[in-house]
Amino acid sequence: MRQRASTLTIALSKGKLLEPAIALLTRVGLLSRKISGESRRLVFENLASGTTIMIVRPSDVPTYVEYGAVDAGIVGADVLMEQATDVYEPLDLGFGACRLAVAAPAAIKSNGRLSKLRVATKYPNITERHFTHKGIPIEIIKLYGSIELAPMVGLADCIVDLISTGKTLKAHHLVVKEIIASSTARLIVNRASLKLKYQRINDLIEALRKGLHGGRP
Repeated sequence: MRQRASTLTIALSKGKLLEPAIALLTRVGLLSRKISGESRRLVFENLASGTTIMIVRPSDVPTYVEYGAVDAGIVGADVLMEQATDVYEPLDLGFGACRLAVAAPAAIKSNGRLSKLRVATKYPNITERHFTHKGIPIEIIKLYGSIELAPMVGLADCIVDLISTGKTLKAHHLVVKEIIASSTARLIVNRASLKLKYQRINDLIEALRKGLHGGRP
């Protein structure tokens, strides 16, 4: 899909950030009708506001923005910390708050691997930076889902993952050992779009900022 010069294209993350992002965009008048996260459609146009919404995987949002496939995106700070993406990040949207943490069984038993700690995670770059900074040698086990199972079956000694309520950790007999960082939804902008569509991007930033406090532009 090629962008029209007059259109502002925004990528939204699938998953838990989608509904609050849709609510915010609707509140500030950039969406005129409800978008369902269950819909198979991935592109929604609002001709009245000159806005096109694309729904993509969270890990893909920074790439779409960096390469100019979209003008802006809404994505979690955890994704930005994991990826070294060259984008402009003007606004912390505040919703989707969670923490990136190291978690392990309450009583870690020695497994004979004294040289390296096995860590299961979806965030290999963040994990490596964190443990390297602490001077702890690790072996990273890259997983894409059900990270909490890794210590239970002996695949890893601990995990690095996002937590919100902590209920999932508790259900798998894991406890938080350390908080690495906090994460919330962020607005990110393509650097070329910031120059070429300055007024529209600036209006978007101001509208979302006001919308976060319940107002409209």
